[in-house]
Amino acid sequence: MKPTCFSTRTRLAGSAFKSGNLFLITIIILSLVTFSCENKINVLPKSDLLTLPSLTVKDFETVFTDSGRIQLIMNSPLMEEHKNAEIPNTEFRLGIRVVFYDGKTDPVAKINSKYANYTKPDNLWELKDSVVVINEGKDKLETEVLYWDQQRDLIYTDRFVKITNEDQIVMGTGFESDARLVKRKIKKVSATIYLKDEE
Repeated sequence: MKPTCFSTRTRLAGSAFKSGNLFLITIIILSLVTFSCENKINVLPKSDLLTLPSLTVKDFETVFTDSGRIQLIMNSPLMEEHKNAEIPNTEFRLGIRVVFYDGKTDPVAKINSKYANYTKPDNLWELKDSVVVINEGKDKLETEVLYWDQQRDLIYTDRFVKITNEDQIVMGTGFESDARLVKRKIKKVSATIYLKDEE
């Protein structure tokens, strides 16, 4: 049977009080508490502390405006900001939704993904897992990984992409466009399906 911290300290405290050496009992008790207790407090290494979010927000939503006109609305179930990381970033582990307005009443584009990460130094977004972009003309881009350079208003990927509109479906690998899918280019087209010919 393992002795507990409490019973060990009590026996030694009694013997030390008999000898009248208060300083000695203090040292012994501190030693026992430090070295003998079974339940020790584990201190996290500094590297682990740096991985913890410096800010966590649930049901996050933000509105970007310019001269009182809404440019975009961004929301996510969970936002975690890592200011102390080697590369400061903001992570959206439960997904993100961005709706672009560009000062108009109706949306001009929408972006959804199940994961997103934003690195502040280079203004770069990484979107992963079921990424969908829909523009004002109802053209829909689908891919698994998409990068959004917010400063240059450029979205791109080197992965497989599928673009669907009312006339056709175009599939290929590698893609570049503005965020509204107006000036777009698939680098290697692998298939084009004309929907109206199929009917």
